[in-house]
Amino acid sequence: MPLTQAAVGAEVRVIAIYGGRRLRRRLADLGINIGMVIRVLQRNQHGPLILAVKDARMAVGHGVAHKIMVEPAGG
Repeated sequence: MPLTQAAVGAEVRVIAIYGGRRLRRRLADLGINIGMVIRVLQRNQHGPLILAVKDARMAVGHGVAHKIMVEPAGG
């Protein structure tokens, strides 16, 4: 499922990033790689998603978040 559909408070594992090389590199620079576990802290319909990645918090727009495919961290 895309990251935009993850519930607030859910821990999810990144399984794919559907985007070009620049997007994948930008996300990697932010610490978002395939296999990483991230937590959705806030999800608004019109604003960015607020994520917890390791010890950092970051905002990701809906367009980018829709290209990040995730699964529940438990499996």
